Amino acid sequence: MASKTKSKSRSEGERGKVYLVGAGPGDLGLVTLRAKQCIEQADVIVHDHLANPEMLGWARDDAEIIYAGKRAGEHLLSQQEINTLLVEKACGGKQVVRLKGGDPFVFGRGAEEAKAIVDAGIEFEIVPGITSAIAGPAYAGIPVTHRAENSHVTFFTGHEDPGKTESAIDYAALAKLGGTQVMLMGVERLEPITREMLKQGVREDLPVALVRWGTTGRQETLTGTLKNIAPRAADRGFQAPAVAVFGEVVALRESLNWYEKRPLSGKRIVVTRSRKQASALSGKLRALGAHVFELPTIRIEPPADLREFAELVQDAHAYDWIIFTSANGVEAFFEIFFKLYDDAREIGGAKIAAIGAATTQRVKDFRLHVDLQPDEFIAEAVVREFRKQGGVENLRVLLVRAEKGRDVLLKQLSALGAIVDEGFAYRTVPETRDTTGARQQLLEEGADLITFTSSSTVENFLALGVPWPKGMRVASIGPITSKTARDHGLKIDVEASRHDIDGLVQAIRDFFER
Repeated sequence: MASKTKSKSRSEGERGKVYLVGAGPGDLGLVTLRAKQCIEQADVIVHDHLANPEMLGWARDDAEIIYAGKRAGEHLLSQQEINTLLVEKACGGKQVVRLKGGDPFVFGRGAEEAKAIVDAGIEFEIVPGITSAIAGPAYAGIPVTHRAENSHVTFFTGHEDPGKTESAIDYAALAKLGGTQVMLMGVERLEPITREMLKQGVREDLPVALVRWGTTGRQETLTGTLKNIAPRAADRGFQAPAVAVFGEVVALRESLNWYEKRPLSGKRIVVTRSRKQASALSGKLRALGAHVFELPTIRIEPPADLREFAELVQDAHAYDWIIFTSANGVEAFFEIFFKLYDDAREIGGAKIAAIGAATTQRVKDFRLHVDLQPDEFIAEAVVREFRKQGGVENLRVLLVRAEKGRDVLLKQLSALGAIVDEGFAYRTVPETRDTTGARQQLLEEGADLITFTSSSTVENFLALGVPWPKGMRVASIGPITSKTARDHGLKIDVEASRHDIDGLVQAIRDFFER
């Protein structure tokens, strides 16, 4: 429940350190553990356009986030301004992360930034990342090397320093070298580049592939030959960011293409869970090929009266039953419990009921047994199970729940004669921050589907006032959430029959496969 902690304070006048961090090619799963650690500890993060913005969710709440993105023909900050910014922040005693797409030393101008940092006498560290030059082709089913096809691979850039009087790329040498050749940052100059390669004697029918937004849910691949790839790209409006692969290995895509054949490939899906919880749903959707926008609409915070909840936790051993309605409630309960006690047996003889598989699993994570879990993941099902077991008359029940949630359990258990205490473990508040730029992305690109996992996610998304993208469908985790959505005028296109994350993912998969 606690927010991310601040870094250690530094003595006045002490200089900071700059970390030049490779953000990888786009897939969050390809980010290194060291990169994640640096982001979590940073005071300042300076990130570019190709770094997956969801990595910023790992940053501390008090970290300063600075966008220094560069798109084709559009530079928010010049390279000199970026260099100066890094030095200034580090001179102010800050731990600075310069987050760069791919690898900072592979056509990423990381060497220039490192030189500026060295010249200023500032300590620095390089954190390599997986380059899109290898990852993009791999996700398109194209190995850059193959024992039967080639013995070497060459990387070159199609976007050189505009200050140069002539190209440093020796196309004649490239033609003689052969093998696999991978070009970064040159899709907008594809026509003159392929023309020059043909002029130097490279054969017209050489297989070529363009991989756009490689390793992400937006990945597209276009194949052709050296002679026709440029007009094909122009006809398709194939734009940066993309890598180009020249060589016989491109033909292997026909049998090795794996990433773009997954059931949700190309589908744009919005996840509205809290930032802390979003990863579970997002990860499962991404594994099926979806391009996920994490747009949290709620944030989990401690309850208004934390002391009152702590007193109920302290007396947990006095209850016959403890009912957990969510994984958040379980976490909040045991965070306090283990501050008060150092032995789980202090919970006494209280039995535990849990709503939902995720809630049950979270209880089990604390090495405790769940005595009652209804097959249907709603409050009413708990009451039915208690009735089957002979009722709860005169039994003491601690109901661990969110503030302002449904009071169905309280009313129905009390009506059965139980003595019920409500323990408000947490509250959900509207999430107004948008550190990853997901709202803007939704406005610009639209989406195929939006997911709602609770009534509060519905209400808070609509409260944001974000224009509804054309054609965006609605997926709900269950009937309670669906009712809230319908009450607000939304049409439910997908409803999970099993009311948990796995059930929602399966329902979404079934919907698109139909």
